[in-house]
Amino acid sequence: MKDKTTLQQKLGYTFRDPDLLETALTHSSYSKEHGEGARSNERLEFLGDAFFDAIIGEELFRIFPDREEGWLSRIRATIVCEKSLAAQARKLELGDFLLLGHGEEKSGGRRRESILADATEALIGAIYLDGGYEAVRQVVLDLFRGVIDDTRRGIFIVYDYKTHLQEVLQARGITDIRYQMTGEEGPDHDKTFTVTLYIDGVPSSQGRGKSKKQAEQNAAMKALKEELNEF
Repeated sequence: MKDKTTLQQKLGYTFRDPDLLETALTHSSYSKEHGEGARSNERLEFLGDAFFDAIIGEELFRIFPDREEGWLSRIRATIVCEKSLAAQARKLELGDFLLLGHGEEKSGGRRRESILADATEALIGAIYLDGGYEAVRQVVLDLFRGVIDDTRRGIFIVYDYKTHLQEVLQARGITDIRYQMTGEEGPDHDKTFTVTLYIDGVPSSQGRGKSKKQAEQNAAMKALKEELNEF
């Protein structure tokens, strides 16, 4: 495992209590193998999740003074989701610092998205306990500055456009949402699919992709951006 000094340099934060950092990096699989002396990061993850939500929510509230609650909630959800947390964990190379049980180690746990996301939240919780709210707020805003700046410029990161579209439409009382494959081209090893999205039985948008799922996601993204002017 790498020297934790490197991780602290990347975070821009040095722990006063190194045991907190150690706990934040300890997966439950390692804790189970090594007994009570190796506490897992699950409780810190719980705490970090709460503060991460609050910090991002506060920042969005500040930089978007004219946006309504529903819009702010949706945008916050795109930033605090598992994929977003795991993306920042990869930038920190957090997987290299984790303490994992033998089974998790062998099955690729250092690269698993859920483990990376949980460890990031645990780090946030540990920094709060070690340095207080202002310290953890600064670390979170530094880590997610790129995503927040993109949001300010109108560039929104959404990882599941289909789910987001469904939530938006259901909030408007629309439940008839259907995706239909309407095109397929190219050889078997390199096909491109076209999917048409129908909302209340009316064609709304089309998406293309190298898989049906990708085409559906692209159709949903177009509907959000063009038809519904959601982003």
